[in-house]
Amino acid sequence: MEQVGSIVMYLIIALAIIVFSVMAVTERRILRAATYLLFTLFAAAGIYFMLDYQFLGAVQIAVYAGGIMVLFVFAILLTHKPGEKTALLSSKKKALGAIAALLCAVVSGVAVFTQLSFATARLGENPGVDMSAIGETLMGTARSQYLLPFEAVSVLLLACIIGGIVVARKK
Repeated sequence: MEQVGSIVMYLIIALAIIVFSVMAVTERRILRAATYLLFTLFAAAGIYFMLDYQFLGAVQIAVYAGGIMVLFVFAILLTHKPGEKTALLSSKKKALGAIAALLCAVVSGVAVFTQLSFATARLGENPGVDMSAIGETLMGTARSQYLLPFEAVSVLLLACIIGGIVVARKK
């Protein structure tokens, strides 16, 4: 019965991530879009907590949902009027955006299925998967490990926010 509850909770959180992500990118009011992004980040933290990654869930809430969203809101308030609405996109831009989104979805799907088949082939060779090896791959800094790119993206994000604040102060 516990498995059924976990699956139902996962589906609810996944649906919340999908719905709030779509709402964040389709909302014309920028502060509401930032709020929907905040809900998406909280739901992602919920996934971490379901996987028993309490530290990553807490970091997700503290750093991204807390700190980064505060910086986003300050950057929005410094650069735009909160009630200002953006203009509607022309049909040409909508079509280009839909084509780009479809292309990204196809590329992501191919990448996921390629990695799935690669992982399945490796599991067939070595059925004893070591959890510490998986953790080292996700959090290590060596080749084919993901901590360094993750930190580089967060530094780039911080630089973009600081740049937005500098541009807003020059007005």
